[in-house]
Amino acid sequence: MKVINKTRNVTLMSNGQVANTIWTRFVGLLGRKTLAPGDGLIIIPNNSVHCFFMQFPIDVIFADKAHKVVHISHNLKPWRLSKIVPKAHYVVELPAHTATQTGTQLGDLLEWQEN
Repeated sequence: MKVINKTRNVTLMSNGQVANTIWTRFVGLLGRKTLAPGDGLIIIPNNSVHCFFMQFPIDVIFADKAHKVVHISHNLKPWRLSKIVPKAHYVVELPAHTATQTGTQLGDLLEWQEN
């Protein structure tokens, strides 16, 4: 799965997966030792995340049903919780600093594409 920031015309995730079942949403990124550039995970539906048992920090981009970015948690470290974002319908978990490096901001529009 690929996620593009249409507002900035930049790819956020080029080799990602979708977690949309109870099991895949529960497992998320657990068990991974790192997240390579271009990798990531879309968790849908979702409006908050935890990094319990994680081994690396991540950026979490929260988007609404219209794919508009409504919140960004930058560099969320292991053993931390994100805030609950009531407007969010899904999240995109990415390597730490991806949001900053791509200039992703609140209000940007995201698009998903199959690889």
